[in-house]
Amino acid sequence: MASKIDVSIGGAAEKSAAPAIFTGIALGEPIVMGILNVTPDSFSDGGDLPDPAAAIAVGLAMREAGAAILDVGGESTRPGSDPVPIGEEQRRIVPVVRGLAQAGAIVSIDTRHASVMRAAIDAGARIVNDVTALTGDPDSMRVVADSGVSVVLMHMQGEPKTMQQDPHYDDVVREVRDYLAARVDACVAAGIARSRIAIDPGIGFGKTLDHNLRLLNELGAFRELGCAILIGVSRKSFIGRAAGNAAPKARLGGSLAAALAAVDRGARIVRAHDVPETVQALKIQAAIGRAGD
Repeated sequence: MASKIDVSIGGAAEKSAAPAIFTGIALGEPIVMGILNVTPDSFSDGGDLPDPAAAIAVGLAMREAGAAILDVGGESTRPGSDPVPIGEEQRRIVPVVRGLAQAGAIVSIDTRHASVMRAAIDAGARIVNDVTALTGDPDSMRVVADSGVSVVLMHMQGEPKTMQQDPHYDDVVREVRDYLAARVDACVAAGIARSRIAIDPGIGFGKTLDHNLRLLNELGAFRELGCAILIGVSRKSFIGRAAGNAAPKARLGGSLAAALAAVDRGARIVRAHDVPETVQALKIQAAIGRAGD
């Protein structure tokens, strides 16, 4: 078994300094990024938002419930998924991004394609959330650097179609951390300020149950990169495997438990389907933490 990286983690451990702000949002306490998939085939909510008007209404309700960021995605990257034509991805996301941005929401675009990033930014998106950490399209880095938007760099082993067939690491925490460190360095070299970068270890993207659990347990290892840490655990299959094979929409309890554990270890942005419940859980966790001050 690979040895653990020597870092302090957990609620009683001293936290290293997190970035004070990301995309104009203070990170003194963790924030919620609401998931808004305008896809027919996402793993837990595909087809739930049949048209732009429905998506915009749900997004604004998430914002009212406390989501600081709304993450719009037009291509499912669930395990086994096939790529979506770029024109179709743009058709799905542009009116939703535009409507939310015009209403004053901070919008993130969940895409791995530079032309979709550009179209979403033109429509008002302020964050690019890329599962390939700006490696999936040769123009992605330039789009983000030139536009001045913020970026979420995620780790994924392999491609969505095949990533869960046989993921392997010698030391998952060290390898994911080193990959993200290299991607942060590449972004900084390209002119993207570290303060505009968040990192995501990619729970469920080319990882086994044990890999996911170890990454969550040792999330403190990522604080040294000096970027906001985003965690995406909402409704993911590792929760079903760890807790009795619950269906995706029956994984709220496990999603909240994993999110709170991640925040306790340094995550500042929680990406979630169930926004009101996640906001409430984080408020109570913070209130308990302040009680001893």
